Amino acid sequence: MNKLRLGLALTGSYCSFGKLAEALPELCRVFDILPIFSENALRDSRFGPAAGWRALLEETSGHTAVTTIAEAEPLGPQGRLDVLAVVPCTGNTLAKLSRGVTDTAVTMAAKGHLRNGKPLVIGVSTNDGLSGSAENIARLLARKNIYFVPFGQDDPAQKPCSLSLDYRRIVPAVEAAARGEQLQPLLV
Repeated sequence: MNKLRLGLALTGSYCSFGKLAEALPELCRVFDILPIFSENALRDSRFGPAAGWRALLEETSGHTAVTTIAEAEPLGPQGRLDVLAVVPCTGNTLAKLSRGVTDTAVTMAAKGHLRNGKPLVIGVSTNDGLSGSAENIARLLARKNIYFVPFGQDDPAQKPCSLSLDYRRIVPAVEAAARGEQLQPLLV
């Protein structure tokens, strides 16, 4: 049986990269992964050098990462992906996706992918999910072919507006989206 072709798109939620790295072996076991990085995700941060995260995804997946709008543009017309997952998805990228802004490799990949009527999975990771980004999450929940990895508050006491995806549910969320279903429960 052929593996689903999964575009795994990372945005600049640097604190989430370690959790994604822990989930990566299972993701690569289940899916054929093409890494995609937003320009912000390719910047060094206090959570590690960008080159290290890129190398990890390229080595683990066996594919060279897509890092520019020009590289991402053909993904849609070529139909190279079965599912595209934006994990982690920052509040900034949520806003861009909800408003149709295409100015990064990730948003270009999403635009082309959705144009083909294929599923886009969003893994929310934002400190303002229950404030500034709430409207964008709601707009995306109402859109056709957009699904979410179940998410919840990651630190209600210290960061009451912060939301984060449940990294253990990426695989079942992608599999459900490939069938045209939203994995439930959505809120964890």
